[in-house]
Amino acid sequence: MSDALHIAKTGLNAQQTRMSVISNNLANVNTVGFKRDRASFESLLYQTAREVGSQTSQNTQSPTGLAIGTGVRVAASEKLYSQGNIINTDNSLDMTVEGSGFFQILMPTGQIAYTRSGNFTKDSQGRVVNSNGYPLEPAITIPPEATSITVSSDGIVSVALAGQTKLQQVGTVEIATFPNNAGLKQLGGTLALETQSSGAPNVGAPGSPPRGTILQGALEASNVNVVEELVSMIETQRAYEMNSKAISSVDGMLKYLTQNI
Repeated sequence: MSDALHIAKTGLNAQQTRMSVISNNLANVNTVGFKRDRASFESLLYQTAREVGSQTSQNTQSPTGLAIGTGVRVAASEKLYSQGNIINTDNSLDMTVEGSGFFQILMPTGQIAYTRSGNFTKDSQGRVVNSNGYPLEPAITIPPEATSITVSSDGIVSVALAGQTKLQQVGTVEIATFPNNAGLKQLGGTLALETQSSGAPNVGAPGSPPRGTILQGALEASNVNVVEELVSMIETQRAYEMNSKAISSVDGMLKYLTQNI
């Protein structure tokens, strides 16, 4: 009986964790560049009471064994990096990556973080920065006399200066790709760090394989599908209720034993 209670409890814990993952997805449905998470389950170790193929007589073997599972756990939460919808903003410093790749952000610690969120702006020095004031890497500075900003699909940033007819190039946007995007360490703020599991970044110009291209004046919306998340939420709630019912049933069996035996 106590084994059944423990197994049902692991089910409650696993479904509660999955609900947390779903809730985070729904909370970030309007977060630019956000990628949805998926909880992955795995069964816990089995307790073997009888081995498969054990001798049942001198000349025969058991075709099956007896193994009792000990429950379930959430093994991992995986980021799904499918392309989100493109939202046109007409803001000259808003950019999105069409295809594979991440913008590079220089953190205060000196580390390079990676993001799909391209809602950039200028700081007091004219540097292109994200919403937290962290500069884009490699650094790009917009002259104060610039009247317009143009970003090409291959990342070349040019500005028009007052009194000049020719555009002046002020920098280049580079993007990074990874062998395993799911291996990136999430920091929050739609930022992630390189890890051994992600592999080393492959940095280069947008449009050069396997990197995507840059689209100016647009942002990538979250790839969260609200309908799918709501369906997953209902599934999780039902699974939680069934595990809770299992605990109630075992409790009733134990109560019967104590009262009648």
